[in-house]
Amino acid sequence: MKLQSLFNMQRQLDQHIETNHKLQNEDLVSRKLLALLVELGELANETRCFKFWSLKPSADKKVILEEFVDGVHFLLSLGIEWGFDSIEELPVKADKETATEQFLHVFSLLTQLKGSVDQEQYIESFSSYMGLGEILGFAAEEVKTAYIMKNEVNFKRQDEGY
Repeated sequence: MKLQSLFNMQRQLDQHIETNHKLQNEDLVSRKLLALLVELGELANETRCFKFWSLKPSADKKVILEEFVDGVHFLLSLGIEWGFDSIEELPVKADKETATEQFLHVFSLLTQLKGSVDQEQYIESFSSYMGLGEILGFAAEEVKTAYIMKNEVNFKRQDEGY
C-alpha cells in the first residue's frame, strides 16, 4: 500500500489536534501507542473472532472497517512521531492462519514498539496490521478509501469540539 498521501493527511490532522488542544510541546508517543492498542482491542471485539462462547455474529463489515482504519490513523501518527514518514510503500504480511492468531501477533509486535524503535520494527508492525486487514477481508484500496473518509470525520469532530 502506498503511504505518502496518507502520511500527509495524518500530519495535517495531528497538527490540527495538537494546536486545538495545545499539545505542541508534549511527547504523545505513549498515549498514541496506548490508543492504538485500545483500537486494536475494539477491532477484535467487533470481529468477535475470539468469542468461542458466543453465537452472536460479528459486526457489519462497514463497522469493522471503520475500527480498522482507526488503527491505521494511529500507526501513521506514530510513524510521523518516529520520523518514519518517508516510507513510500508498505508490504502486507498476513503471518498467521486465523484472525485470532494475527490479532495476537499484532498485539505482540505493537507492545514491542514501546522501547527503542527502529524503522524495520515499525514496518513489520504496520505490515502485520495490514495483514490483519487482509485476513478480515479488506483490500488495500478499500482501506485507503475508508481512511480518507474517516480522516474527514476526525477533522469535523475536532472542529465541533469532540
